[in-house]
Amino acid sequence: MELFDTHCHIDFHHFDDDRDAAFERMRENSVSRIIAVSVELEQTRRLVELSESRDGVWFSVGIHPNHEIDSEPTVQSLLSLAGHQKCVAIGESGMDFFRHRVPPDIQESRFRTHIQAAKQLDKPVIVHMRDADEATFRIMQEEDIMTCGGIMHCFSSSLDAARQALDMGLSISFSGNVTFKNSHELRDVAAFVPDASLLIETDAPYLAPVPQRGKRNEPSFVRHVAECIAQVRGQHVEAIAEMTTKNALLRFKLQ
Repeated sequence: MELFDTHCHIDFHHFDDDRDAAFERMRENSVSRIIAVSVELEQTRRLVELSESRDGVWFSVGIHPNHEIDSEPTVQSLLSLAGHQKCVAIGESGMDFFRHRVPPDIQESRFRTHIQAAKQLDKPVIVHMRDADEATFRIMQEEDIMTCGGIMHCFSSSLDAARQALDMGLSISFSGNVTFKNSHELRDVAAFVPDASLLIETDAPYLAPVPQRGKRNEPSFVRHVAECIAQVRGQHVEAIAEMTTKNALLRFKLQ
C-alpha cells in the first residue's frame, strides 16, 4: 500500500527538531509521496532544497489568501518561481472570510493572479476556501480554472459546493477534519465524491485526525484519513490508497 499526502507544510518550523524522524515515520506508515505547499513566496527556496534532497517530495508556489504582505504577487513573479521541475502546483490561494487579515478585494485580486499564472504554466491551483463559497466559485468560473484544473484543499463545505467543484472538473481533497466526531455532513460528502476526483491530505502541522487529534499533525497521519474515508465509502483502505495515489499522480502530472 502506498499513500500520497497531497497537502502538508513539512518545511514549517514545527518540524525543525524532528523533520528527519517525521520523514522516517512517513515511510513506516506507507506514505511514499507528499506535496509541500507554499503559503508565502519566501518559502520557495527552502521548498526547492527540500524537494531536491528527498525522493517523493514535490512543492507548490503561492501565497495564502490571508497572508499579509507588503507587495502583491504578479503573474510574472509566480511564473519565475514556479519553473522548477519539482514545482507541480500553484497555491495555496483562494478566499477566506473566516479571518479578515487581508481585505476581500485584495484576496480576490491575488486569487485571480494565481489562476492566471497556473493557466500559463498548465499546473493545477491548490484552492483554499473557507466561509467564502460564493466568492470562490464566482472567481474560479470567471477565470476559467477548468483550463488548468485544481484541488479543493481541506474540503469543509457542503454537498452542493462539492457538486459545483466537481462540475468544474476539480479534485476534492479531505484532511483530518473528516475524522472529527461531529463531521457527519463532511463524511457524507466524502462518500459522495466520485472515485476519480478523490484526494487525501493532512494539512500538517494542523488538523491532526482522530485518533491523533490534539497532537501536531504530520504526513504519516494521512493513513487515518484514508481509513476514515474507506469506512464511509464501504471500501478497503488499500483501495482508497491506490485510488487516491493514482488520482494525485494524474492531477499533478507526475505520470
